[in-house]
Order: sequence, then C-alpha cells, then structure tokens
Amino acid sequence: MINLLPPQYKEELKQIANFKLVLVSGGLVLFFLIFTILALFLIRTQLLAKVEAEKTTIQVKEHQLEESELQDFREKVKTANRDILRLNSFYQGQHNLAKVLEKTSESFPSGLYLTSLSYQKNVSQVSLSGFSPTQEALFELKKNLEAKEDFAEVYFPLSNWINLTDINFYATLKVISQ
Repeated sequence: MINLLPPQYKEELKQIANFKLVLVSGGLVLFFLIFTILALFLIRTQLLAKVEAEKTTIQVKEHQLEESELQDFREKVKTANRDILRLNSFYQGQHNLAKVLEKTSESFPSGLYLTSLSYQKNVSQVSLSGFSPTQEALFELKKNLEAKEDFAEVYFPLSNWINLTDINFYATLKVISQ
C-alpha cells in the first residue's frame, strides 16, 4: 500500500494513534487499579470481619473458661466450708482435756494429790483417785468440784469417808460441754 499522505498529516495520524493507545492503556491501567483497590478493600473487609469473629469467639471461650474456673473455685469453697463446719461441729462436741485438767487441779486443796486420772470420752466422765491426808481436805475437794460449773454428778463413794486420815480416795464426775 502506498501512502500518499503528506508527512504532517501522517504525523498527526501517528499522534492520534499514540494518543488512542495511551488512552486505552491508561483506561486499562486505571480499570486495573480500581479493580485491585476494590479487591484489596474487599479482602481487608473480609479479614477484619474474620478477626472480629475470632475476637468474639476468643472472648466467649475466655468467659466460659472464667465461668468454669469460677465454678470450680465455688465448689472448692463449698467443700472447704463443709469441711470446716464438720471440723467445727466435731471440735464443739469434744471436751478440751487441758481445760478439764486445769479445772480439776484448781479444785485440789493443799496436801491432797492424785495418783491417777482417767477420762472416758464416750460418756464424758473423769475418774480420779488419789491421797488425802485428812477427811476435811477430801470434803473440801468434793465441795470445790461441785462448785465448778464444768462438772456435774460429782460422786465420792461412801468408802472414801470411813477413815479420818490417810485416805486413798476415788471419785467420778461428768464433764459438761460449754
């Protein structure tokens, strides 16, 4: 094909073709950029939604874990309280043997001493045996034991009162819970 167009017109046609090429290329690049931006925006939105969903899931699981830990802690506290109540009721049902010994020893007048002391836990009874130099000291012991609020049913058998001096005595008394 023979091109008879003047060079200036050829140059204009070439510029127009180049302009169209740049325009189409620019449009394609612009379309590609817009498409890429939209795709990245959609990906970002989707990722943010997934992150929020995961955060919510994590919060729910943490809350469930805290609830289960709290429930476990409550159960441990209930168990501990139950054990403490059982121990408390057990100890309240027990007599303090040291207190019994102290109250008993406070009741003894001078010159009188014990040879044996036994405590029967199941019936809350104390059995005493000992030596008294006189019947008056033994009577004072009986009176002192009966005066104590911690003791009841203080019993001295009649055989204790036969001798006036050098008496080997025996006595029983009940311990009252307080």
